[in-house]
Amino acid sequence: MLWENVKHLPNLSFRRLTGVDIKTFNLMYKAVKADDLRKAKKRGNNRSRPFKLSFEDQILLTLMYYREYRTMFHIAVEYGISEASVSRTIDKIESIINKIKQFQLPGKERLSGTNHSFEVVIIDATESPIERPKKTNNGTTPVKRKHTH
Repeated sequence: MLWENVKHLPNLSFRRLTGVDIKTFNLMYKAVKADDLRKAKKRGNNRSRPFKLSFEDQILLTLMYYREYRTMFHIAVEYGISEASVSRTIDKIESIINKIKQFQLPGKERLSGTNHSFEVVIIDATESPIERPKKTNNGTTPVKRKHTH
């Protein structure tokens, strides 16, 4: 699924496909683009090899990984890159997005301060012996063999 194929989808279809709204996707794109520009200033003219995928495709790749639980191998085949590139791309996009407060989930302290009550169910899963009939010779009749050599 490349960006060119999905950018014209309506918002509802786009959300069903990726798990995020187009507005959220655009915020992610701006964050990734800004991070790349910041790193480019640090590098100066020593630009590394250009990415094979656009920023939009990199974000879609990451969303596909999280939304569909697809293996990196399947994603790599679809995008025509290696599994290592898929892994590096996911790590890069994830680290950029985690830095943005809008995309962070609330912490444990914030969740524990709410008025939600939790019900705990404990299941006893200890091992217990299986009841099976005893093996005895009383249930079988031995057969006499004749002429065994």
